[in-house]
Amino acid sequence: MKEEVLEKLKVLAESAKYDVSCASSGTTRKNMPGGIGNTAGWGICHTFTEDGRCVSLLKIMLTNYCMFDCAYCINRRSNDIRRATFSVSELVELTIEFYRRNYIEGLFLSSGVVRNADYTMERLVKVIKDLRTVHRFNGYIHMKSIPGASQALVHEAGLYADRLSVNIEIPTEQNLKLLAPEKDHTSVYLPMSYIQQGVLESREERQKYRHAPRFAPAGQSTQMIVGATNETDKQILQTSDALYQQPSMKRVYYSGFVPVNSYDNRLPALKQPPLVRENRLYQADWLMRFYEFKVDEIVDDRYPDLDLEIDPKLAWALRHPEHFPIDINKADYQMILRVPGIGVKSAKLIVVSRRHARLKASELKKIGVVMKKAQYFITCNELPAFTIHESSPEYVRKKLTEKKLPKGKQIDSQQLKLIFPE
Repeated sequence: MKEEVLEKLKVLAESAKYDVSCASSGTTRKNMPGGIGNTAGWGICHTFTEDGRCVSLLKIMLTNYCMFDCAYCINRRSNDIRRATFSVSELVELTIEFYRRNYIEGLFLSSGVVRNADYTMERLVKVIKDLRTVHRFNGYIHMKSIPGASQALVHEAGLYADRLSVNIEIPTEQNLKLLAPEKDHTSVYLPMSYIQQGVLESREERQKYRHAPRFAPAGQSTQMIVGATNETDKQILQTSDALYQQPSMKRVYYSGFVPVNSYDNRLPALKQPPLVRENRLYQADWLMRFYEFKVDEIVDDRYPDLDLEIDPKLAWALRHPEHFPIDINKADYQMILRVPGIGVKSAKLIVVSRRHARLKASELKKIGVVMKKAQYFITCNELPAFTIHESSPEYVRKKLTEKKLPKGKQIDSQQLKLIFPE
C-alpha cells in the first residue's frame, strides 16, 4: 500500500468513527462466478467495541473536508484538524485490497460535503458503482446519502448499495438550527422519501419481473445524537416511532454526544458521553420494534425521560402493578412479552411448551426466563406467592438494583448505610 494512501486512511478512518449507523444485516447478495465476496446468510462477521459500536466494516470517509460548520461535528469547517481526500480509484483499490487480505467483509462509506450535495454524492456513487461493476464486489455496502442530494443520484446509489442512510443528527428542527444553522430537516427527510419510494417501486417490479434490479435491499437507517441538546427521551422516541412507520426504515441509531468541540458554548459541558442514556434508548427502541409497546407507554408527560437506573420494561411494570401477576400458563403472548425477564424467544417457547404440560419454575429457567426479575410478576405451580402485590413496587425496585458485595468481604454498619441509604 502506498504511504500516501496509508496516511489518508489514518485521517479518514479517525474522522468516520463518530457515525454509529453502520450495522450490516437484512440482505442477501450471493457471489457469482468471477466475482469476489458475498453477503449470503447475513454475510458480515461482526466485531463490536465495548460500547456496542460495529467495527466489522471498512468504515471510511471519502473526505473530511466539509462546507458546513455544525457545532457537534469534529469535521466542521472551522476546526483546525488534519484533512484528507481519497480519489475514487484510491478508495476502490483500498477496499478491494482490504477484502483480499481478509481485514473486512464490507464497506461503510460516508463523506463530508464539499462544493455541494450533488457533487459529493456523485463521487460516492462512483465508488460503489466501480466496486460492483468493475471489480464485481458482492460484499456488503452501506452508503451514507448526502442530505439535499438529487433524486436521480439517490436512486442510482440504491441500485449498488445494500443499505442507505441519511442522518437526522438532532431530533428537533429548532435545536438543529441552533447547532447547525446551515442545515434543516427538509434536506434530510427528502432523500429519505426518495429511498422509500425506490424500495417500494423495486418490490413491485420484482413481483412482476424476477430479475428486476433490487433497490437498497437492506432498507435505510438514520442516527440521532443524544445529549447535545435538551430534547427529552419522549421527543426522541416519538421521532423514532414516526420514522418506523416508513416501510423502508430498518434502524434508528442513538449516539451519545461526544464533546469534541468543547470550546463551543452552544454545547453542554459533559465529562463523558451519556452512554447509559444511549443504552436505555436502544432498549426502549427494542420494546417498540419487537415487544409491541407504544411510545406513550414507555414515556409520557409524567415520565418524559427514561429511568437510568433500571431498564424501560421493568420501569413500565413497576409503574403498572395492576397488570400483574400473570399466570404464565394462561396469559396471552402479548402480556407475557411485557413481563420483565422474558424475551421474545422465551415468550414464544412458553406459548408452545404450555400446550403439552403446565410449566414450572425449573422449566421456565431452562427456556431462558430471567427468574430474578420475572418471579415478582408471574405465578405458576412452583412459584411462591411473593409477587409485586405481596411486596411493593418500591421493594422490587430496591431488590433488583441493590449492589452485591464480593464473597467474603465484611462491612460495618456505616458502610452499609452508604451502599443502601434509607
